[in-house]
Amino acid sequence: MKIYTKTGDEGETSLFGGKRVSKSHTRIEAYGTVDELNSYLGLLRDHNIDESHKTFLIKIQQELFAVGAFLATPRESETLKNGKKRLEIDPFGLKGIEIIEKEIDLLDQQLEPMTHFIIPGGNSIVSHCHIARTICRRAERTCVLLHEKEGINKYIIQYLNRLSDYLFVLARMLSKELGADEIKWIPSQTE
Repeated sequence: MKIYTKTGDEGETSLFGGKRVSKSHTRIEAYGTVDELNSYLGLLRDHNIDESHKTFLIKIQQELFAVGAFLATPRESETLKNGKKRLEIDPFGLKGIEIIEKEIDLLDQQLEPMTHFIIPGGNSIVSHCHIARTICRRAERTCVLLHEKEGINKYIIQYLNRLSDYLFVLARMLSKELGADEIKWIPSQTE
């Protein structure tokens, strides 16, 4: 199979089921941003971080492929062979979002309580985690926009929302593990 097909040379691409849409379509932007997030999580995982974080990130990357598949499926192709609609299926298993919440709670218990907003940075690994978090937030916003236009699986929006929370807590944990200072944002006082 050739990597290039030339079918996208005019600015269109195919969705699952064969429907052709513009490469600027919100659906393409949504799953393209999820793909970008997945790649960035791979970059984060390639750094010298605890193996437990790497294992959890691989799990997340696997699930992001499922998210991409759901987003690449237009509404007219959503009915499965068993008659169910893709909009009704939790692509992460019955407990997918709860597993992220448990991981957030596990990490958060080991951190000092939040008292201020935190300025991203302090270590390049921590910064990569914050960039992944912001990509995740952009993916979430794009999926919300797509949902407003066409309707998508509700679990995807919930999943991305929770994933960005996880990435924030992971950035804080990485700061702790790497001995990086968390710089608190202090709003300027104007008179």
